[in-house]
Amino acid sequence: MLTELEIGGVSVDVIRKDIKNLHLSVYPPTGRVRIAAPSRTSLEAIRAFAITRLAWIRRHQRKVIMQEREPPREYIDRESHFVWGERVMLKLVERDLPPVVSLKHRTLTMQVRPNTDVASRERLLEGWYRDQLREHAMPSLEKWQAHLGVKASALYVQRMKTKWGSCNPHSGNIRLNTDLAKKPVECLDYVILHELAHLRVRLHTSEFFSLLDHALPQWREIRQMLNLLPLKTEIVAH
Repeated sequence: MLTELEIGGVSVDVIRKDIKNLHLSVYPPTGRVRIAAPSRTSLEAIRAFAITRLAWIRRHQRKVIMQEREPPREYIDRESHFVWGERVMLKLVERDLPPVVSLKHRTLTMQVRPNTDVASRERLLEGWYRDQLREHAMPSLEKWQAHLGVKASALYVQRMKTKWGSCNPHSGNIRLNTDLAKKPVECLDYVILHELAHLRVRLHTSEFFSLLDHALPQWREIRQMLNLLPLKTEIVAH
């Protein structure tokens, strides 16, 4: 059930879930605000929480609205794409052979059968990005698991609408956004560290950030870089 609150001229969507803590999010492209709240939390308590975060909400709304967006892709010949933070050119090759994607010398070659539609070309490239991300994620995952003394139960790579990554401390599952394969590889390294750290400390407490400081002292600079990179319309910066 969705409830709408008006806080200092800001519209806030409230949704109740079977969770233990309040979660505040600001979503692009319009800066829509949502609070996910435990089922039994009163509207008065949620309103009080939102009032204390009003300055944060307005600051992040400005940031989200001003952030650069990726242009819509058509998956056509000579179109620009990004792989690990580098701009590459798409070369579309139509042949009556099985579809395949390869990268060489900053040229991303997509071989498809004649008359393949845009949606199918998009799915093909999305699958290639997933494979790239899995391949690059494993060394980072092993490194940070050893450093933190934790072990993820499973790693999933998928399209995510609102996060760069997530961790379920109960199941031990880590999920990564496919679009990380388009960003500099150090962004992937940071996100994996961030999610694995939740297996040690569930919430964003001082202890949690101390873990990040010790493991990756420059994590704030990397996070800022990730937050300033162009986004797809539906993704909110991690």
